Amino acid sequence: MKIIDLRSDTVTFPTDNMRRAIFNAKLGDDVFEDDPTVNSLERISADRLGKEAALFVPSGTMANLISTLVHCNRGEEAILGDQSHMFCYEAGGTAAVGGVNPHILPNEPDGTISPDRIKAAIRQDNVHFPRTKLICLENTQNKCGGVPLTVDYMQTIRQIADANNLLIHLDGARIFNAAVALNVDVKQLTIDADSVSFCLSKGLSAPVGSLICGTKEFIYHARRNRKMLGGGMRQVGVLAAAGIVALDEMIDRLADDHKNAKRLAAGITDIDGLTVDLDTVQTNIVYFDITTDKIATDAVIENMDKKSIQFLALGPKRFRMVTHYGIDTDDIETTLTELKQVMAE
Repeated sequence: MKIIDLRSDTVTFPTDNMRRAIFNAKLGDDVFEDDPTVNSLERISADRLGKEAALFVPSGTMANLISTLVHCNRGEEAILGDQSHMFCYEAGGTAAVGGVNPHILPNEPDGTISPDRIKAAIRQDNVHFPRTKLICLENTQNKCGGVPLTVDYMQTIRQIADANNLLIHLDGARIFNAAVALNVDVKQLTIDADSVSFCLSKGLSAPVGSLICGTKEFIYHARRNRKMLGGGMRQVGVLAAAGIVALDEMIDRLADDHKNAKRLAAGITDIDGLTVDLDTVQTNIVYFDITTDKIATDAVIENMDKKSIQFLALGPKRFRMVTHYGIDTDDIETTLTELKQVMAE
């Protein structure tokens, strides 16, 4: 029986074209900067996002950490959303490794951080305070339902940053989901950021890797920090080859994931005992909640797992499902049918 795995878009497998590209990849030593496939991926990535240069790294967590280390000195401060991946799911790396103080502000339901809150959070020049140096944003905003941040919002935060001599890092793990959902060129969402990271291994379905994009000077320092963190890889063109295919072939099909997520969310609203905020389902992430005391959270997960359908419980009575390459419309209908049965029982 097929396992319908809705835990995350990180569970995607490489396509046949990716596997062929991996097998045929031309290789070199990336630490010496002479792996031709990595170099090609970095050029393509920088061009796609409208930046001067790019750097291939093992993970999105490392990409965000490296970017923070380049932008901030020890004892300086980065503004982060309280629902951001960098704050919630990256093991406190910016503080533990970089000595960078996180200044946490609440994310709004649409994933934004209030511009007024950001302005108020910027420190005065005072010996008692850490210096505010960086604003970190996330697009799409995972914990707020995968909602995309708009071009207008990015422009607003850029104006605040410029007025206060601050930098912006954009955690764009799913930035192509945002661009597809908003029907804009991805460059429009990245032009206002000083650095951008994005993942190849989520909706784009490559097996491993993320890219950091920025100026040539920024990437020079990022490369040194990658080495320090143990991310200097050798014949890594075998992974970069899959990333090139991902950027060439897997972006437009993200619209299918968004369509499936909306169908999933609409179906969940018709199941007694469950509720979902349809307004937040704009990309490939669906959060929903139990509204009854007749069944426990763990029981829903366990009973669905017995039916070979997997997804995550993220708290008491709260769940997440993520659509991705490998999940088709039949899988969505099967999931809804089985979930309705579990709730009825």
